[in-house]
Amino acid sequence: MLRSGRAAVLEQLRALERAVVVTHERPDGDALGSLLGMHELLLALGHDSVMFVAESDLPLPSEYRFLPLQGVITQPPADVASRTVIFVDCGNIERNPAAERLRPSEGWGTIINVDHHHDNSRFGSVNYVDPSASCTAEMVWELAHALEVPIDTELAVALYVGLITDTGCFMYENTSPRAHLMAAELIEAGVDVHAIYQQVYEDIPFAKLALLARGLANVQRYDEDRLTVAYLSAEDFAAAGAQESYAEGVIDHLRAVRGTAVAALARDRLDGGSAAPDGGRQRKVSLRAADTRLDVSAIARLQGGGGHRAAAGFSTSLSWEDLVTFLRNALAAQLRDLPAET
Repeated sequence: MLRSGRAAVLEQLRALERAVVVTHERPDGDALGSLLGMHELLLALGHDSVMFVAESDLPLPSEYRFLPLQGVITQPPADVASRTVIFVDCGNIERNPAAERLRPSEGWGTIINVDHHHDNSRFGSVNYVDPSASCTAEMVWELAHALEVPIDTELAVALYVGLITDTGCFMYENTSPRAHLMAAELIEAGVDVHAIYQQVYEDIPFAKLALLARGLANVQRYDEDRLTVAYLSAEDFAAAGAQESYAEGVIDHLRAVRGTAVAALARDRLDGGSAAPDGGRQRKVSLRAADTRLDVSAIARLQGGGGHRAAAGFSTSLSWEDLVTFLRNALAAQLRDLPAET
């Protein structure tokens, strides 16, 4: 029986004995901050908790390797059938194909789903979904308060990483007064703001800068400059000496261009297939809405993806030309549906 809401999750968190915490594939700052934060919360309650990250998602992006995730497991625990599986920051079960490896032979046990994506599919047996939260880390912070778990420095750092990465250092529209109150409390708990900013945003490998240069060289604009798109091919990654995770942040430069309503970055996945930009390789497409009236998660869902109104993504094997055509048509459809300006 499906149950929903904060009270139901609090009841489960108090009562469970053993848990495995998991997040979405290719985890970002909020995914990892929420993963570690939930794990620390459970340990503080005296529960047996382990963190699961699929081996295919390792190594983590360099900017997050300072987080104390050394105890993470890459194989399901032997006693998974008796553990509560807690998903954090995961909008739907398909966002973590490795989740199938956590399925005990007799079927899923209790699944707790804690997330802030508005299009979350409510796949858990207990669901706590709050689209008003700036990030899932904010929801974990509130759960810690409700459970009277002290916010020590290690927990504060994990939650702060989730907070700043999903709010763009408090510049995105999802930044709320509650997010600033959370930041203030985490700083009082021992977060070194400057040190974390350097770790996440400034201590970057040169190869990431080289990849950014190649991405910006591939920018194209359409439809009176309302659609700004770029691609990163497998050759771009090879020439820059870059890992896949180094593409993170490129799209923010596209979104910031004057006149842009929607920005899109398509990048080849580096797991086999043709290396040509139009040769059929599976691509990951990231979307950002600069016009707050638009919903890029609706565009992503047309291709089996999802996310937030202002930030979403999907995977596709469309050719570059077909992908651009799809994006132009999807953007045009949303612009047509906007109310006339008065």
